[in-house]
Amino acid sequence: MDTIEIAKRVFHIEADAIRHLETLLDKQFNDSVQAILAAKGRVVICGMGKSGLIGKKIMATLASTGTPCFFMHPGEAFHGDLGMVTPDDVFIALSNSGETEEVIKLLPFLKDNGNVIVSITGKPESTLAQNSHYHLNIAVPQEACPLQLAPTSSTTATLVMGDALAVALMEARGFQPHDFARFHPGGSLGRKLLTRVRHEMKSENLPFVAGTDDIKTVIHSISEGRLGLCIIDNGKGIITDGDLRRHMEADLVGLMEKTAADIMNATPKTINAEARLSEAEELMNQKKITSLLVEDANQIVGVIQIYDLNPH
Repeated sequence: MDTIEIAKRVFHIEADAIRHLETLLDKQFNDSVQAILAAKGRVVICGMGKSGLIGKKIMATLASTGTPCFFMHPGEAFHGDLGMVTPDDVFIALSNSGETEEVIKLLPFLKDNGNVIVSITGKPESTLAQNSHYHLNIAVPQEACPLQLAPTSSTTATLVMGDALAVALMEARGFQPHDFARFHPGGSLGRKLLTRVRHEMKSENLPFVAGTDDIKTVIHSISEGRLGLCIIDNGKGIITDGDLRRHMEADLVGLMEKTAADIMNATPKTINAEARLSEAEELMNQKKITSLLVEDANQIVGVIQIYDLNPH
């Protein structure tokens, strides 16, 4: 059995299923997006079995990209959780067959409650599709399962349709990276976009030296500071351990007769203490450097390094 060929076959079948979705898109998609944008409440995602698992991922994507959303299990909904659904909510029901009993049983309540119903099914003529305000067709030519039994291509198509909704809603709302960061403060992106340089900079025992200091003092300051650099005359210049190595290789004897001002970089790159970490990262990448001097009120108050941006 050639498992590589099996995997390739699955990839091709599911890729074809996704491409097929393009041919099924119609005004119903745009109307669904507009209904969600106009809703005063939240989006409720509901699905049973594999559809439910896909629904949870769609819910998470919507919630993290600016669309208030929660998942409701149809079985629990029928036993009290429908109390969480307000008339202002948009209800998105997932069922490939469009005949899932647990989901169909919710329709009378949803209609009586005045909810906008969006269904995502592979059967436009199904009970669920026919009783929805808007229907998104995710019919696939075939499942990747060789028995045509296990949901494979159909669940992938459902997931992609959910992603398409999320992205359309993001763009309609003008959702930006800083918005994403607000919902992901614990993630790397959230940290960089929300955290200020002053929160992460090193400010204790900074390695300051005078421009008139000799090279031995410079070397000692760099070693003691453990930042790989020293700061000359409160930011008029900077000397890195790399600068030292290059001067040593060029003229070790002559180097020891010079002062800090003689070999310093007189145009060190700085950033304000109130700048975001993302700005510091962008500047360091742009200048191809690993350290920035941090200033506040025309004083050097710290050092931020590329290693501080991703401490974990």
